[in-house]
Amino acid sequence: MAESTVVMPRVAETVDESYIAEFLVSEGDTVTVGQPILRVETDKAMVEIVSTHAGTLTRWLVALDAEVSTGSEIAVVAS
Repeated sequence: MAESTVVMPRVAETVDESYIAEFLVSEGDTVTVGQPILRVETDKAMVEIVSTHAGTLTRWLVALDAEVSTGSEIAVVAS
């Protein structure tokens, strides 16, 4: 199985840090490209982050309530 890393995208032009608010899938779940996998909170909004890879989400690389920067690796997906 090949592993790919999902990276935290920029959620707004002026936002580089967000907080993990909710996981929408669990480790071991199957995900598709474009499927929302978690929600992050900025100072102004809640934003859904989508998977950029299809396969099985094998592990989260972030914790609930953790601060995450744009470009940080957030999950591993095996295909």
